[in-house]
Amino acid sequence: MDDFKYDVIVIGAGHAGCEAASAAARLGSKTCLITMDMNKIAQMSCNPAVGGIAKGQIVREIDALGGEMGLVTDETAIQFRILNRSKGPAVWSPRAQCDRAKYIWAWRERIENTPNLHIWQDTVSELLVENGEVTGLVTVWGVTFRAKCVVITAGTFLNGLMHVGHHQLPGGRMAEPASYHLTESIARHGISYGRMKTGTPVRIDGRSVHYDRMETQDGEADFHKFSFLNNGVRHLRQLQCWSCYTNEEVHRILREGLPDSPLFNGQIQSIGPRYCPSIETKIVTFPDKTQHQLFLEPEGETTQELYLNGFSSSLPLEVQLAALKKIPAFEDIIIYRPGYAIEYDYFDPTQLKHSLESKVIRNLFFAGQVNGTTGYEEAGGQGIIAGINAHINCHGGEAFTLARDEAYIGVLIDDLVTKGVDEPYRMFTSRAEYRILLRMDDADMRLTEQAYQLGLATGERHRLMTSKKAAIERIVTFAKEYSMKPALINDTLERLGTTPLRQGCKLMEVLGRPQVTIENIAPHIPAFRQELEQATANEPERKEEILEAAEILIKYQGYIDRERLIAEKLTRLESIKIKGKFDYASLQSLSTEARQKLAKIDPETIAQASRIPGVSPSDINVLLVLSGR
Repeated sequence: MDDFKYDVIVIGAGHAGCEAASAAARLGSKTCLITMDMNKIAQMSCNPAVGGIAKGQIVREIDALGGEMGLVTDETAIQFRILNRSKGPAVWSPRAQCDRAKYIWAWRERIENTPNLHIWQDTVSELLVENGEVTGLVTVWGVTFRAKCVVITAGTFLNGLMHVGHHQLPGGRMAEPASYHLTESIARHGISYGRMKTGTPVRIDGRSVHYDRMETQDGEADFHKFSFLNNGVRHLRQLQCWSCYTNEEVHRILREGLPDSPLFNGQIQSIGPRYCPSIETKIVTFPDKTQHQLFLEPEGETTQELYLNGFSSSLPLEVQLAALKKIPAFEDIIIYRPGYAIEYDYFDPTQLKHSLESKVIRNLFFAGQVNGTTGYEEAGGQGIIAGINAHINCHGGEAFTLARDEAYIGVLIDDLVTKGVDEPYRMFTSRAEYRILLRMDDADMRLTEQAYQLGLATGERHRLMTSKKAAIERIVTFAKEYSMKPALINDTLERLGTTPLRQGCKLMEVLGRPQVTIENIAPHIPAFRQELEQATANEPERKEEILEAAEILIKYQGYIDRERLIAEKLTRLESIKIKGKFDYASLQSLSTEARQKLAKIDPETIAQASRIPGVSPSDINVLLVLSGR
């Protein structure tokens, strides 16, 4: 029936699924988003927060591409902060605490009102494949859907199994059923899979907390937000967070409970996230630590439910409670539910192209935790790329991919498809070679033009980007050309604690000093002050954003230019295509490990081959010679 025939079907309405379905539909594909529960669209399964180190940059990239996560976060944020302010702008990262319930409904409102996008509430049990190409799916209710492309974004639901102490319960999230049979249906066609583990902390009744025994953690109320659109800064009331510490008594109780921990008694066999460990893993890994910091964060604007960040656990309920009560702030604690761990299926991401299309089954895409990642932001970044490419596969065109020097999303996907995963993958700034090129302030400059050409970024988004770019360029040009006279500025420089000028120089040089900013120097230079006013006259509500971006370019121009030069040199290797050119097993001049890894991944380019673990520089030289380079 045509009622169940689509261009693109997305399985799973988490953060990856919502971005994928939204992108495909807004590009013009007839799209269906299948979810087990329409009331849990874009559910924040763990912490109700978006962003963080490197993750915040990904959300800004999603927004710059025309995605929705940044807009929904700004609309539902109850606390916003910029992390890493004490360091350079390459690692500044936005983070927002959100109202969990309002976040779901804000996403659902967008999904339900997106043209070309339908929702179907059901569970997928079987993938339909003909001649190596996906053709549709079947649900547990016996409904057959036909599709040109299918995107799998099933999160932790595939054969999900939850653990609290010795108790095990099938499910994809607390009180939500697991999805069965789909993994096996996919694996029958030669796609390999494995098991991973993640976890979440106890949820606390705020009425039982002694807040006066904790330190407060306030948000920030400046101009920063996630979206580059002019959608205002804050929508909801901004709330406070708190922090406290575990202690040796807490650790003693946790250690005594380890024999009943699923992580240490053999009950859980799969690998959990190294960089977001459970509290029991922390005390085992760091036995010399007498305390670990915890953060208590609100789940919403009006609810009493609180999230205890840093206390993820699958220990028995009684052990979790006994340990928590040894923390002064939680002496009288009452909880809504304990922390738990969950095991789930994922698929080996080295079986994917950079477009996130399967190498094994044509027109089948994977995005999110099913690719071995962890985090809403990593999922959303994959989702928008999968949705774009599913649309392209339906209607024609070149695959849309992002390079490592273009976006953190590009780093993420290249790491997945090139290196694979042996634990849940989480993005960090340290994973990117070109951090100074991938800043949070310039995601729109890097990506919006491409998204506009695709048809995903709107004309208004493109106009805002070009207007901002022109204003920044005008300010930077003035700083490069304007000559400073010592007599005009030396008194100000001395007050700022920096050396006076001995002779004239360009304003650019003065602004390059750590003590000098546009804000503290412009009032003392009339011509510069006038130039700033004129440059931002058409965008007065974005003046602070423009000045920040201009100042970063001025202060870090040398580092930016040097990193861009390195990236351009390596681009030469990206241009040397080798996919399908070699029978690696027969190339005896390569090391045995290189032959095996190259045959498995079949890299697109020499550059991708160079990033495969086990492929040495000498192996790359062999490939360059064989390629005639």
